[in-house]
This record gives sequence, structure tokens and C-alpha cells, in this order.
Amino acid sequence: MKRSIDKAAMVIVTYKRQELLANLFGSILNLTVAPWRIVVVDNENSEQTRRLVSEFSDKVDGLWGTTVVDGDGQEHRVVYAPQETNGGGAGGYSAGVGKAYQLGARWFWVMDDDVAVEPRGLELLAKWTDRFQVIQGSRLDYDGGPFYWQYHFIVPMGIPDPVAPSAFDSSGFRPMNTMCFEGGFFSRQVVEKIGLPDPRFFIYWDDTIYGYLASKVTRAVEVEDVVMRRTREIGNWDMGGIRQLNSTSDVNRYHIMRNRGYMARYFMAHGDYRPLVFALGTLATAAKEIIRLLAVDRGHIMTGIPKIIQGWVDSRKLLHDPDWKPMAPLKN
Repeated sequence: MKRSIDKAAMVIVTYKRQELLANLFGSILNLTVAPWRIVVVDNENSEQTRRLVSEFSDKVDGLWGTTVVDGDGQEHRVVYAPQETNGGGAGGYSAGVGKAYQLGARWFWVMDDDVAVEPRGLELLAKWTDRFQVIQGSRLDYDGGPFYWQYHFIVPMGIPDPVAPSAFDSSGFRPMNTMCFEGGFFSRQVVEKIGLPDPRFFIYWDDTIYGYLASKVTRAVEVEDVVMRRTREIGNWDMGGIRQLNSTSDVNRYHIMRNRGYMARYFMAHGDYRPLVFALGTLATAAKEIIRLLAVDRGHIMTGIPKIIQGWVDSRKLLHDPDWKPMAPLKN
């Protein structure tokens, strides 16, 4: 018997990848449980994406029908949310979760455009909602194999745990203190307590910190149920079949380092900041990025290293910004 789920909204952030977005839309039409709303945040504000979303909306209404009238006075399941400027993944998720919250969503399933959902994805997540408020489903990688995600975050150092066990026990879930916006699933109560995702991150660590904050107010878990798969192939270094170090961009490299300043500020706000230990984590992060350049992105060594250094310099500025404040809860 399929478990019902109250007002589950999918939040999709896209930017200049219409082919991948169309693939995701196709997979959504195969879901065994209909989402209440599908909010598509378009960071490109593209006419091509607008047409794609409109065609998808017609198919969704034809398949599942319209739903209850929302706060905007419309009843279509698909909601198009073009952005004035590209706010990166962080800005997109903040806008998308905010829009779904405004419309009355009770649950939020967030994702990029480079995934496809499994037919039973939402149905499988629903079965955990009577026990947990934050649920991360498992994923398949581009090649169909399991995708390992570092679900445990070493808070004092501000780095993912590289040796956290990958196997689940008989319970089918394990506690986590982080999140990935590639399939994170969380409740309205959590959003009310910790606020919206912080758009200031632009990209990288935004979901980590959102999961960290969520774990402060509820028990967050990763479950063994596979709910989606990646659809974009990324160059990587396979480390003995146990872990992978993926290719990335210079923009990411900069934000990986810069956003540690935001990370530290959130740790300070919650009494978890340990300056010396965190500094070791920053050194480890920089070393990892240099290894990534040497092992996977050799063509970017000359541009990548300056980005790492500049990101670190800017993180120090954020660390000492007297005007910084954390995102506010939506309800006290």
C-alpha cells in the first residue's frame, strides 16, 4: 500500500541545461506518487526553459490533474520561478524553498537538473515521514553503480568524514549531520525552525550547513532506498573503488575555500567553532583541492591555485565581518 504524503513539493534548480532538465521532467512523469507542486527555479531566466516548463506543466496536469488553489490563486502543479539574476545553487534553493513554503508546502524535495528520479522515489521517501523530518535518499551514479555520499560531517574541522562506513545496517537508515541538495527531503517544521537555505553561499557548502542546522533541531537520516540517479558524467579519480574525487571548476574551487568563512560563522553562532581545529580543516580542504587539480583537473593548475588562495583570503574577511548574521527562522 502506498503511503500518502501531505503537500510534497519538488524544488528544481536549473541553469542553461535544458537537455538535462527535459530528462528530469521525463522521469518525474513516471513517479508512482504525484507531487503536490513542482517549483522550477530558472537561474538563467531563459525563454527556452520557460517553453520547456510550460510543455511539462501541460503533461503533468494531463497525467495527475490540477491541485488545490494555492497562495497565488493558481492550481497547476508546476510553478515556474525565473530569477532576475543567477544566484547560483544556493540562491536558487533559497528562492525555490521560499516559493514552495509560501504556497503552503508541507515537505520539500530539492534537486539539481542533472538527476533523474526513480519511479518509486517519492513513494519510498514517504514511508519514512512518520519517523523523521529530514531524509536523504540514496542515489545511483551516472554508470548505474552506487553513489557514495559522505553523510557524516566532522564539525570541529568543517570537513566531510572520509572514512565513514558506506554500508547500512538492518535498520535501513543511519544518522547524518549534513545534507545534499541533490535529493534532500525535509519538512515545513524544519524550515520554520532554521529558515531558508542561505543564498550568500552562491555554490558549495550551502547544503552542508543546512543539514548541520537541521540536525540541531531534529534527527536527520540517510536511508538506503534509492530515490534518484545522476545523469551527468563527471571526470573523476577512482581511489581503489572505495571513494572518488570528482572534477570541478575554478568557480567551485574559489567558493569551496571562501564559504568556509560562512561555515565558521554558523559554527560560532551555535557554539561549535574551535579555531585551531577548524584551521586544520581549512588546510586539509586546500590540500584536497590541490590534489584534485593534480589528479583530475591538470589543465587548470595555473588558474585553479590562485582561486584557492583568493577564496581563502576572502573567507578570512567573512570570518571577521561585523555585520554578518545567520539566516533567521521563519517562525519563533
